[in-house]
Amino acid sequence: MSGDSEEPTDNGDLPKQGLKGPRPEERPHPEGRRNSHGVRIDPEVEAEPRKRSAVISALVENEPGVLSRVSGLFSRRQFNIESLTVGPTTVDGHARITLVVEETDAGIDQVKKQLAKLKPAIAVGELGNDAVRAELVLLKVRGDEPDKVHAITQMYEGQTLDAGPRTITVQITGDQQKIDDAVDAFRQFGIIEIARTGQTALARGDTPTTPDEDPGHEAAANSSATEQQTTPQTTPTTDDD
Repeated sequence: MSGDSEEPTDNGDLPKQGLKGPRPEERPHPEGRRNSHGVRIDPEVEAEPRKRSAVISALVENEPGVLSRVSGLFSRRQFNIESLTVGPTTVDGHARITLVVEETDAGIDQVKKQLAKLKPAIAVGELGNDAVRAELVLLKVRGDEPDKVHAITQMYEGQTLDAGPRTITVQITGDQQKIDDAVDAFRQFGIIEIARTGQTALARGDTPTTPDEDPGHEAAANSSATEQQTTPQTTPTTDDD
């Protein structure tokens, strides 16, 4: 008996061998390849989906090894991470991780999903374009023209942290565009060393930076209640004489 699947009978019953339907060679075969995130690329539309920059904030439990687990995750998945910063929050035992990624929409979704799966993760969200963003850069430049270096530092509202006969070190803070412009302006003096933190960010106004986050209000309320309980109450006395 042949191993090929038999054609269905005239009354629509399944054949004795195989499944009802077209043969494998008769089935449609989608064209194109899949990218690193499993999304099929249509060769007739574009060779590769367009990437964009996104700022992602993750609230995590501040436990040993959490940063190495996050960086290991991105290394395995080969995500394009531009910067990563970590700092404490208003809640003891919590930390905020701020990521700047340059990925496709599918890649950004994967970053958020993979972060949310980590055991220490509490909440993960992407910040909007109106978020308050800032970073810090330290620049060590040649000190041959100190007056001009000082003028550029003042122009970008920076600070001179160290000045000697051969080098000057300045600090600039601000959004990414301001930092980029400042670095370009200092190149004329010869940049010897540079250290840049990467972006950190918070949502604007009353919007929580990560979904359902509201630690600040809760901490303020608890502090106020504790203050009322611990403050001794005094009552005025009257003179009966």
